[in-house]
Amino acid sequence: MAVEWPEWWEWELEIIPHLEKRMGDRGFTDIDLRAMLAHASGYAPHELFEGRWVINTKHRRAPWKVIVEPDRDRRLLVVVTAYPVRGD
Repeated sequence: MAVEWPEWWEWELEIIPHLEKRMGDRGFTDIDLRAMLAHASGYAPHELFEGRWVINTKHRRAPWKVIVEPDRDRRLLVVVTAYPVRGD
């Protein structure tokens, strides 16, 4: 079943400095990030931060989460962070 993405899904991305640092630490590039978002499998509201969303995706065949916050005034999808999902 195809995911119905909200309007902000098509907006241009803004990558914040926090994420730029994490990209190096976590071994992915902005191209990898765009590929993760292009192949995302779903999304849900963030449990702690109103207005943020958790995007479910994969990177190198492993599950990842990407946290985004739509900026409706500027019509930008701000990418806050991205991280691999660790098993228990």
